[in-house]
Amino acid sequence: MTASLFPQDPLTEEDEAAPAGVPLEEQAYRSLRQALVEGVFAPGEKLSIRRIASSLGTSPMPARTALRRLAAEQAVDVLPSGTAIVPRLTRQSFRELGEIRASLEPLAVRLAAPQIASEALDRLEWLLTEHEEARAGGRADDLLRLDREFLFTVYRQAGSPMLLGLIEVPWLRRGPLFWEARWALMARPQETGHRHPAILAALRAADGLRAARELEEEIRDATSFLLKEMRFADDAATPGLPALGKARAAK
Repeated sequence: MTASLFPQDPLTEEDEAAPAGVPLEEQAYRSLRQALVEGVFAPGEKLSIRRIASSLGTSPMPARTALRRLAAEQAVDVLPSGTAIVPRLTRQSFRELGEIRASLEPLAVRLAAPQIASEALDRLEWLLTEHEEARAGGRADDLLRLDREFLFTVYRQAGSPMLLGLIEVPWLRRGPLFWEARWALMARPQETGHRHPAILAALRAADGLRAARELEEEIRDATSFLLKEMRFADDAATPGLPALGKARAAK
């Protein structure tokens, strides 16, 4: 693992710039948190304090503190031995995450609709254009990043830090699995799952209820799709995506 594995694309606005003087523990926490969202670590991977500290250029203490915070948020699991690992989701836990997302995230969209700034709407339009280019270019990594940036641009416009914090928790647990599934998501017909253009149209019309319904359907559709396509921790075979190699070959 190297420092370059830790992404610089923050999940929330407050993470966008770490001011001078931010404690090392906080910097380590933010870096690890974002790495989990972006799928830097694979499901079931052990998170070595020594390796993480080395990649971040810190002593082991900040890495250990960051992992403890993430464990408290249920972003990582802790074995009886005390070793932290990236969550390997069961089917039931993934369904549960989908239900949580389908409740919380549409609420943020509904709250954002009446007050979303014109600059944010322009940003969303640009992200949709970039999304189309990423799909046309077969750039699955960028597709996931742009989807995430689109949604969190909307969520921040809700002006509800508490709600935003609640939304982030399922994203921490889902990040590694979605990263594994990125090629399957890429190959999925856009018209069967991607509803961001409809969400943006509803937001431009200040129709929060319609935008929220579109997002709820998108989340439920994605959950159902991945339950069919992915292997989970409680399946008989090793967790992973059976069609991953074929999807990559077809890229």
